Amino acid sequence: MRPQADPHDIVVIGAGIVGIAIAACLSEAGRNVLVIDRQGICEGTSAGNAGALAFSDILPMASKGILAKVPGWLMDPLGPFTIRPSYLPKLAPWLYRFWRASRADMLERTIEAQGAMMGLAEPEMLGLMARAGLRDMIREDGSLELYESEEELNTALPGWMARKRAGIAFEHLRGEQLAACQPGLASRFVVGTFVPGWKTVSDPQHVGKGLWDYVQRLGAGFVKAKVDSVSAQKNHATAHLSDGSTVSASKLIIAAGAWSHRLAKEMGDVIPLETERGYNTTLPVGAFDLKRQLIFSGHGFVVTPLETGVRIGGAVELGGLDLPPNYRRSEAMLMKAQKFMPGLETGGGRQWMGYRPSLPDSLPAIGYSGTSKNVLYAFGHGHLGLTQSAATGRLVTDLVGGKEPSISIEPFYPQRF
Repeated sequence: MRPQADPHDIVVIGAGIVGIAIAACLSEAGRNVLVIDRQGICEGTSAGNAGALAFSDILPMASKGILAKVPGWLMDPLGPFTIRPSYLPKLAPWLYRFWRASRADMLERTIEAQGAMMGLAEPEMLGLMARAGLRDMIREDGSLELYESEEELNTALPGWMARKRAGIAFEHLRGEQLAACQPGLASRFVVGTFVPGWKTVSDPQHVGKGLWDYVQRLGAGFVKAKVDSVSAQKNHATAHLSDGSTVSASKLIIAAGAWSHRLAKEMGDVIPLETERGYNTTLPVGAFDLKRQLIFSGHGFVVTPLETGVRIGGAVELGGLDLPPNYRRSEAMLMKAQKFMPGLETGGGRQWMGYRPSLPDSLPAIGYSGTSKNVLYAFGHGHLGLTQSAATGRLVTDLVGGKEPSISIEPFYPQRF
């Protein structure tokens, strides 16, 4: 085994967008930061997401509207929400917690916590992007959520009322207004909800790599390596790498996305993290004259205009980290998109699958390990890693610096389960 290196100040495990944003905030605060990742900078799930800065997305996945749809969706193996049959026994405890999170009292607390997080996320992300010189990568075109009937909209209205109470602006569009907001939609869509404050980025991987360039200029370092386990000592914590070497730090931050719970278990923290496997296809630039991100909520996917093409993706497949991808799911979404947007050119696409780290209540785990103040967790953001990355960076920096967190982090305690 190689000898242990001299202890670092801060080590962040994970170079996805959350880990990068944490490294940025800590570096701005004058901390000496080393990031470790097995793949590289923004090469995993953060590279291929839908590119939304979804600051208005305060509703948890375990809402009553979703639960009502799940049984029908599960009948379709290529539908918006599916579970690999072989994985169901392992998933049962998570599904039970997911069901409990749908209770009215739990939903109210979750929406309140998510609203506070989003209130922090927007200024933190816009500020970080501006300081990094990347503000022009943010697009402020809003989003359009589409419905095939007034009945479908009525089912969604309680969620929109919750957003209204949180101060989120939106407008329901019909007829000519809807057609003007996004020309070329199939006539089956009779109403759409426009959210002007919704933002997207030009390309999520470009944003991640651009932020890392800024972090490097601030002095942070990077090591490409696989972390097999972690441990904590009295005055520091240690990452044990697959090559037999170790890296120690005064604070070790686990931000490794869908793999994070395996490292947390080494610290004695059993956190019910599951993997939402998301699929997409990115079509060439010009495949459709897309004005803004379109959300087909009844079908569980979105269509996003990027500088690198038109990305069609989403849906949820609960199948863990080890089962092989099923790219028929990407193909199914692409076929639906062509029906919904008849002028869409579907040739030349690139398929992709990523692992969203999801906790049953749709809130991330942010806070210290239950066994050591030298280890912190920052993972489990589900669909909202890009959106909440800078806010998570701010909260982690507050904790590391011994400051009162910018918002209450009690709802995000890793031990809440």
